Amino acid sequence: MALKILDSCINCDMCDPECPNGAITLGAEIYEIDANKCTECVGHYDKPTCVSVCPIDCVKPDLEHIEDEEALLAKFIRLHG
Repeated sequence: MALKILDSCINCDMCDPECPNGAITLGAEIYEIDANKCTECVGHYDKPTCVSVCPIDCVKPDLEHIEDEEALLAKFIRLHG
């Protein structure tokens, strides 16, 4: 499943440069994750880098975009060929 950034985000700018898919951007108030680009780093890393670098633990699974590892890998292939 894709990830999302909670409203408790402090805009520390740690997650954005770490995303290998370019899925994280600064929204109107906080950073946001584009579910169409988020693969939870499948195809790149063993675990999501945004989760690893977030100092306040505000990156969580997006229950509105549930995908299994196979779907995430297919998305990675679509994004990166």
